[in-house]
Amino acid sequence: MAVICTTGPPRATAAPAPVAPRREIPYPAPMTRKLSLTVDGRNIVCSLHKGDLPAGFVAQGGAVAVDSETMGLSLVRDRLCLVQLTDGHGEAHVVQLDRATYDAPNLKALLADQAVEKIFHFGRFDLAMIMRDLGVVCTPVYCTKIASKLARTYTDRHGLKDAVKELLQRDLSKEQQSSDWGADEITDSQLAYAAADVIHLHALRDRLNGILAREGRMQLAQACFAFLPTRAALDLAGWDEVDIFSHA
Repeated sequence: MAVICTTGPPRATAAPAPVAPRREIPYPAPMTRKLSLTVDGRNIVCSLHKGDLPAGFVAQGGAVAVDSETMGLSLVRDRLCLVQLTDGHGEAHVVQLDRATYDAPNLKALLADQAVEKIFHFGRFDLAMIMRDLGVVCTPVYCTKIASKLARTYTDRHGLKDAVKELLQRDLSKEQQSSDWGADEITDSQLAYAAADVIHLHALRDRLNGILAREGRMQLAQACFAFLPTRAALDLAGWDEVDIFSHA
């Protein structure tokens, strides 16, 4: 069989199609939903995030109000489920944590940021839970319950509901306080409750600071706030029911 070979100019070949750059999926998982709340005539947008805060989250104003929801009040038995926060500028963020890993680098970075004050109410418990499950020591901190006890010496009612009622003339609902925070799906009622626990803390701090300054107790309060992470560490180490400063 004869084989015929032909020669000629090389045939042009088509250039390969450009490969689109791989799109990196940002950590964490996308936000699941938003809830619009009306507080003191203002619209507050509450965003629920699965796993972590969005990448690049920035707290405005140098202070964030923080609270947590757990399966109970035992530092031994119960686990951290949610962390909610707001910087006081019209949005609240609720992070539903992955309890298998507690891998939340954006949230952890914010809680550890020395340039951001973290405002709690009864921070002793929240700090201990965050320290235990997220491995973060929150500093600097402000606790409105400690501030209330140092400022409002005319009463023994220092719960958040009572302090907000007296100083801000606002009513807080505690209907969802006993709730299954470990559920896979957080209800709108739970989300609204979680947001309500932080959206008043900036204003409450400011009112309490006015009383503390007037009564000459601000420096004492600041010393208590600085000790709070150590108090939380003592609770985790087994001294939660012991007053190590007592004579007995």
